[in-house]
Amino acid sequence: MATVESLHVNGVVRALQTDGARPLLDVLREDLQLTGSKYGCGEGQCGACTVLVDGKPVRSCITPVESVAAKAIRTIEGLENEGNLHPVQEAFIREEAMQCGYCVPGMILSAVALLEATPKPSEGEIVRALDGNLCRCCGYPNIVRAVLSASGQSKPQPR
Repeated sequence: MATVESLHVNGVVRALQTDGARPLLDVLREDLQLTGSKYGCGEGQCGACTVLVDGKPVRSCITPVESVAAKAIRTIEGLENEGNLHPVQEAFIREEAMQCGYCVPGMILSAVALLEATPKPSEGEIVRALDGNLCRCCGYPNIVRAVLSASGQSKPQPR
């Protein structure tokens, strides 16, 4: 059993002492008090626990912390810049792309990863990138509209 002594989270090396087999989600929430990522299913199927590891979306509930110890981890808390929301966060607010909010951190991080790789995605690319991030409130049309808006594109509101 390996011991992890530090993690690079949101641009800061954070010291800790933990069993390397622990899920990254548990370490983030319990040890580092970064509670934005949510526990949903515990099986990597719902996306509520999504974080970015080296810029890629990862299900933190099934990721052993030792597997990401030397990588850059970004959580929803790490998106703000000098007190300003990330453009994707702003678009989610503007487009009313949240209802209960439980899925939002994972949705936003998946959208950020998509837009960093594909700045002007098609609606189909957005749907594929968010596949596996479940919204229990079924807010998908507004979520897709928010990602389009964050990319500088728009889709008309339904009437």
